[in-house]
Amino acid sequence: MKFHIRTRAATVLYALIWAYFGVNHMVHAKDMAGMVPIPGGAFWVFITGVGMLLACIAIILNKKAKLACYLLALMLLIFIFAIHVPGLMKNSPMAPANLLKDIGLMAGAIVIGNVINHIKQIGQ
Repeated sequence: MKFHIRTRAATVLYALIWAYFGVNHMVHAKDMAGMVPIPGGAFWVFITGVGMLLACIAIILNKKAKLACYLLALMLLIFIFAIHVPGLMKNSPMAPANLLKDIGLMAGAIVIGNVINHIKQIGQ
């Protein structure tokens, strides 16, 4: 039982990180638009922010959480190849850190997606 409570708490914490990233993307969409390699930069930053917030809600409520986690992992994989790898090639100083951050978040999303249905809700 204690394992499930700690695991659920870590899962909620992971989801709250996505809430922060989602709000940040929505608030700073125009500032981040230059990093988007396709037309409509601010729109895509805003849309990814909405997706991050929806994933946070899905994980916390444990409703379609597995799908949300897998979609987060896919989004991060796209970020890695569309933003961070080109940044590495341009010798961007933050590219290695952002690449590793997104690889770690992607791995976390996959792990949580795989175990989310086995974690008991707090209070159950």
